Amino acid sequence: MKDNYGRKIDYLRISLTDRCNLRCIYCMPEEGVPFRSHESILRIEEIADFTRRAAQAGIRRVRLTGGEPLIRKGVVDLVREIAATPGIEDISLTTNGILLPKMAADLKDAGLTRVNISLDTLDPAQFTYVTRLGKIEDVFAGIDAALENGFDPVKINAVAVRSLDQDFFGFAKLSLDRPLHVRFIEYMPVGESSGGTGAGWTEEDIVPASEIIERINEGAIAAGIGPLEPVTDDDLPSGAGPAIYYRLPGAKGTIGFISAMSNHFCSSCNRLRLTADGKIRPCLFSDREIDVMEAIRSDDSEAIDHAIEEAIGIKPDEHHEERGTERRMSQIGG
Repeated sequence: MKDNYGRKIDYLRISLTDRCNLRCIYCMPEEGVPFRSHESILRIEEIADFTRRAAQAGIRRVRLTGGEPLIRKGVVDLVREIAATPGIEDISLTTNGILLPKMAADLKDAGLTRVNISLDTLDPAQFTYVTRLGKIEDVFAGIDAALENGFDPVKINAVAVRSLDQDFFGFAKLSLDRPLHVRFIEYMPVGESSGGTGAGWTEEDIVPASEIIERINEGAIAAGIGPLEPVTDDDLPSGAGPAIYYRLPGAKGTIGFISAMSNHFCSSCNRLRLTADGKIRPCLFSDREIDVMEAIRSDDSEAIDHAIEEAIGIKPDEHHEERGTERRMSQIGG
């Protein structure tokens, strides 16, 4: 199905929960999110039913997000249901990686094809500061588990934030010896992270891709590796999306850049989001949502189809000057 601007909408991101086993400062408050009753969020079977309707409307790829999707009971069963849905060609998941050592094998067996693992710093002390609860070695154990269980590609998502003074070349080196695809994502002012009680980061914290590339090249040249090289279309990792990809000479993985703020990709945006509390969100930066919970609960296929069509119909051409949203990233789904 195409929207009013001729974009083919075939990608659905589903937030399974707004809860998480970490408390990243750009995503949720230190105390976590308020408790939600089971009735206030979509059940696993309801998510599977909605996905079947979405597939009939033209959705071909699904990504499970959160919060942390792997803390949601029944996630492996959901993966199996979605993977078996006619029309769905790809199912992926974004995670902090902590639970992958326990769950990677079952997820792979259920039909999950690829994973994105969030990691915003390589410094153990800074990692604990950013996540408030986490230990960086748990994430690296998750990365190992993803590779060992054959997920392809395994991507590392790093939000680039100037005030964190991240080691961009250190991240890039992760792609040298193993097929890891590191992606630097521009900081986006969503929910509380755009001020208030969140991280308090501002637009000054946005690090453009050109600067990250320059810093990586400086380190790579000094180390005798050589500068980044563009990746051809034939060599892109699966699910490349809006990222622009490069590779260090001889590297097994790639390095991507997602410039959602400085060079946004609205003209090619192909996605809808379904929140854990049953709202279809056409645009990450817009607070316009279509409530589909009642239609799903009453098994009203016609109403579900209408909601999907309406959401596609109100999808904006771009996010213009919007800065910040009412809902946090953990509530929207990353």
